[in-house]
Amino acid sequence: MTMQAMTMSATPWYRERWPWLLMAGPAAVLVAGFYTGWLAFAQQDALVVGDYYKRGKAINQDLRRDRTAAALHAAAALRYDAAHGVLHGRLSASAPLPGPLHVHLAHATQPEKDLRLLVRPDAGGSFAVPLPLLERSRWTVLVEDERRTWRLEGQWQWPVERELTLAASE
Repeated sequence: MTMQAMTMSATPWYRERWPWLLMAGPAAVLVAGFYTGWLAFAQQDALVVGDYYKRGKAINQDLRRDRTAAALHAAAALRYDAAHGVLHGRLSASAPLPGPLHVHLAHATQPEKDLRLLVRPDAGGSFAVPLPLLERSRWTVLVEDERRTWRLEGQWQWPVERELTLAASE
């Protein structure tokens, strides 16, 4: 028997491990590509605004509301008690702020998890309202009066920040 005959293998290519090992990388890339494509088309992008022109015009109105809150020297302090499921708050201003307040907790990426609360502060400006367990996330907090004439807005990284203070700035 010659040396060449001894080195020739009689097994077909698909029984060798090296072709499969070399094909595993491109196959994994194809699977990941199909999964990424499915995610892109199956999940709706919630950050796109349909009527961007109307939204842009509303910015001026929002700035007026911020200036009104600054003129009132409005401030709010919020604290969430996770053990009892209660959001405690205190509102202060240079003039009495009558009526109920709206507190909007907007989730950073998923609008279906947004929370809207109607709170009625007592004479001292304190309030407590039941709140389901907050998800560990960054929340945009908006406090405004019922007529939407002023607003306080800020970011809250729950549970890293246990308390949040919102103050109007000039």
